[in-house]
Amino acid sequence: MNIIITGASSGVGFEAALELILSGKHKVIALARSQDKLEKLLEIAHGLNPDAEIYALAFDIVHDDYTDLQQFIKRNFDNRVDILINNAGVLINKPFIKLQEQDFVEMLQSNFIGHVRMIQSVVHLMPPQSHIVNIGSMGAFQGSAKFPGLSAYSASKAALHTLTECLALEFAEQEIKVNCLALGSAQTEMLEQAFPGYQSPVMAFEMGKYIADFSITGHRFYNGKVLPVAASTP
Repeated sequence: MNIIITGASSGVGFEAALELILSGKHKVIALARSQDKLEKLLEIAHGLNPDAEIYALAFDIVHDDYTDLQQFIKRNFDNRVDILINNAGVLINKPFIKLQEQDFVEMLQSNFIGHVRMIQSVVHLMPPQSHIVNIGSMGAFQGSAKFPGLSAYSASKAALHTLTECLALEFAEQEIKVNCLALGSAQTEMLEQAFPGYQSPVMAFEMGKYIADFSITGHRFYNGKVLPVAASTP
């Protein structure tokens, strides 16, 4: 399969990209803003599987030119995308009363609008039975525990959750499946930023493997679903 994953330079995106190349059955385009971290990803990937077909591109889903991305996909994937994993995201931890309007703009751009642009730029390359996986958050899952300081982040992820449900309907005729994984905690830099000092029972590589496996098989069982992925009850 031809797989694109955003936010692949760290955390669960980094780990998911590594998991996807292990079998040698998939081609992976890894996107992130940091070229240095992507080079590290390539180094580790080829250490694990010297024949891995993984391509890295420094790309900002909010600000960069999607024409360049489409050309990159054409060169490496022959204009076919089977799986798109929208994992890129940022977090602001700040009390609501201290948030500026620009903080909300940044959250919406990075955690929602950027993914809208990604989907619009590649969906015409996706054949029937392909899969779009949006990476959401338990902090945006209806009825789950909420935490002070994360209102802007959680609200932006909630928009992504609803978009998932809408696109599953809109893409039904093309037989493109769309699901969202509302992730609980995993031991990443973003978790440390949100909850300093907290140690998650789930390691980043474990969550990365879950994302990779779900992206390949989840659309056989789910479509238009926002699925909580957490060890605790919401």
